Amino acid sequence: MIRDRKPGFRFVVGAIALCFVVVILGAWTRLVDAGLGCPDWPGCYGFAGIPMSAERIEIAEMRFPDAPVEVDKAWPEMVHRYFAGILGLVILGLAIFSWRRRQDPEQPVVLPFILLAVVTMQAAFGAWTVTLKLWPQVVVAHLLGGFLTLSLLWLLALRLGWRREPATGDTGALLQRLRPWVVVGMVLLVAQIALGGWVSANYAALACPDFPTCQGRWWPEADFAHGFNVLQEVGPNYLGGLMYSEGRIAIHLTHRIGAIIVALVLGLLAWRLWRTPHPWQLAPLGITLAGVLLVQILLGIANVVFSLPLVVATAHNAVAAVLLLVMVSVNYRVRATIGKGA
Repeated sequence: MIRDRKPGFRFVVGAIALCFVVVILGAWTRLVDAGLGCPDWPGCYGFAGIPMSAERIEIAEMRFPDAPVEVDKAWPEMVHRYFAGILGLVILGLAIFSWRRRQDPEQPVVLPFILLAVVTMQAAFGAWTVTLKLWPQVVVAHLLGGFLTLSLLWLLALRLGWRREPATGDTGALLQRLRPWVVVGMVLLVAQIALGGWVSANYAALACPDFPTCQGRWWPEADFAHGFNVLQEVGPNYLGGLMYSEGRIAIHLTHRIGAIIVALVLGLLAWRLWRTPHPWQLAPLGITLAGVLLVQILLGIANVVFSLPLVVATAHNAVAAVLLLVMVSVNYRVRATIGKGA
C-alpha cells in the first residue's frame, strides 16, 4: 500500500486518540470499583455534576438512600462519561463531514455512519451498565462496544491514509493463503477480549492467585456451568460479583487457556508475516504483532503474580486494545494487497 492521506485523516487520528483515552478510562473505572459511583444516568445523584458540598451530598443521599455518596468513586465515572460524550460529538462531526463529501469516490461514507450507530448504542450500554447495577452481560457488551468503536475508527484512518496496491501472481497467492490465518486470529482475539471482560465483570481476576498453577493445582475444582451462566438475574447489585469461588475459577481458567491458544495462533501468524516477501512490507507488522503479544502475555502474568496492581491491570486492557488494532491493520493490509475491499 502507498501512503495517500485524504481530507479528514488528521481529524480521525484525533478521534482515535480520544477513543483510546475513553477505553482506558472505562477500564480504570471498572478496576477501582467506580462503575456505580453515580447510581443514575446521565447525571450524578440527580445533579449535572458530582455533588461536592455538604448540602448537595445530603440531598443526593436522600434521593438514593441505598447509595451513599463516595466522591472518589464518582469522579472516575463522571470523567469517563464526559470524555465519552465528547467522543460521541466528534463521531457525529465525522459523519457530517463524510456526508458533505459523499460525491468524492474516495471518501468513506457508510463507515462513519456505522460508527455513529455504534457510539449511540454505546451510550445506551453505558446507561444500562448503571441502571442494571453492573449486570455482567451488559458490562461485557459495553466493553466490546468500546473496542469496536476504536477498531472502526482505526479502519477509517487506514482507508483515509493509504491507497491500495493490489498484488498479483505468486505474491497474491501467498497473501491469499494468509487470509484464513488472519480471520481465525481476529476471531480468537475478539473471543479472548470478551473472556477478559467476563473475568472483569465477574471479579474473577484473582480467582487463581498463583501462576502457573491455580489454587496450588494444575486443574482445581471449577464450575463452568455456573461461571458461564449468561442468564444471571437482572436486579441484584453486581458490584464485587455474586458468583461463588468455583464459578470464578472456571472463568479464570478459561481465560488462561484462551491466552495460550491466542498466543500460539497469533505467534505463528506473526512469523508468517515476517517471512512474507519484502516488497509487501508485512514483516514490520509481524514484528509489531509479536512484540505487542509478548507484552500482553507478560502483563497478564504480572496481574496474577502481583495481585492485580491497578496500573498493570489498566495496561493489560490498553494493550489488548493495541493488539486488536494491530490485527485490524494486518487484516486491512492483507485484504488490500490482494485487491479486496476492507
